[in-house]
Amino acid sequence: MLIKAAICNFENNGAGNRSLWQEMHKKLASLGLHLLLRQEVWDAQDNGGELADAAEAVLGMAGLIGERSCTAVYHDPAIFTPAGEWTDTGPMWVLPPTVQRLRLNGTAPDAPPLIVGSYHLNYASSSNRLSEAEWLTTWNDQWTQLDGRRVKLPALLGGDNNSYPVPGAPGDPALPLLEEIADKPHRVHRSYIGPDGRRRMDDQPDQLLHTAGLHDVARHLATTKGDTTAVSPTVDTSPTHGPASRIDRLYGSEELLRAVHDINVYDMTGKSDHHTVVVSLHRDTLTEILNHPPTRKA
Repeated sequence: MLIKAAICNFENNGAGNRSLWQEMHKKLASLGLHLLLRQEVWDAQDNGGELADAAEAVLGMAGLIGERSCTAVYHDPAIFTPAGEWTDTGPMWVLPPTVQRLRLNGTAPDAPPLIVGSYHLNYASSSNRLSEAEWLTTWNDQWTQLDGRRVKLPALLGGDNNSYPVPGAPGDPALPLLEEIADKPHRVHRSYIGPDGRRRMDDQPDQLLHTAGLHDVARHLATTKGDTTAVSPTVDTSPTHGPASRIDRLYGSEELLRAVHDINVYDMTGKSDHHTVVVSLHRDTLTEILNHPPTRKA
């Protein structure tokens, strides 16, 4: 069996766009997802959680909506059982993430849960994005005590990075040139000042996460299996924001990589300005990984 996990940034979540909301959620439901990492879940908790309840009904999943409805995590109760959530996700977030522990059903009683997180890095500030990405690394550094050992909890984190992957993966969209971005404020939003004093397109969060052992699963497929469709753009060319790019990405702990089967990018034109990324994981392999996690002495 394959477990399907998706990223979806759908900014038209508000109740005033109900027909589009229904169209988008029906599309998501058709993908047969078991995990869904949502960004911009605006208005989900208004009116007694009307949209939150409706999303669960359409998707057939249970949802955890984060602070201020910025992000959310949905899971299939037939596949995962909640094992706790983070209520303190750090002070630096403009749009706070949603992070929880999910136990894969069928794993050993003492197997660690999987840490699953949905995040949205800052839109306008490269320095703030870097701080937020630094905090993301803490979820790849979670350990629990078991029989005199420390056992690592693997992490699967995904979201809108508002920045670019480090170039070099086969098929990955090239970094845009600063001059290709017509909107001058956006040039600042998507770049940073390098050591030489010149502006560079911002790939720092990606570089930082990789250094911390969190791997871009699409890049992993492109480099190890030659699957260049895995690194398809997730936002289209914009007359103001520049060329098509891959700003929506899923990152996994290194031990999870052998469970990755494939990635598909589903075109959401007309529904969202972001396409939906779906990674498929081999359930048997994921079960084995969780049953035999990395350990060290307590």
